[in-house]
Amino acid sequence: MRHRIKGKKLGRPTEHRILMLRNLVTDLMEHGKVVTTVARAKELRRLADRVITKAKQEDKVKAIREVLEIVTKKDIAYKVVNEIAPKYKNRNGGYTRLLHYHFRKGDAAPTAIVMLVESGQKEEEEASAE
Repeated sequence: MRHRIKGKKLGRPTEHRILMLRNLVTDLMEHGKVVTTVARAKELRRLADRVITKAKQEDKVKAIREVLEIVTKKDIAYKVVNEIAPKYKNRNGGYTRLLHYHFRKGDAAPTAIVMLVESGQKEEEEASAE
């Protein structure tokens, strides 16, 4: 039984699964959205939210180091800390959105789009208006 075990195995050995998810997070942060299978998307969402939360720290050097533990490209890590994370400074989690998409041609696997939620521009406008 899989009691108290977080995450799915995704039919991959541990090292391959970790690398696959790190690459998916890197692509998500680079492009803003990724199309993948639903099972991978759910695991990706957990990891991506964790990366953005780490990037929101006050200490930029520590934040970049912690983001680089997951993100595979240095320039993307800087982008996450300096551009993406400040958009979500007033948001407590839920930085990604998962939309079910089509079925993949070939094996008919259900696919989903994982995208970064746009920062609350309406929230910022309301806060500045008050």
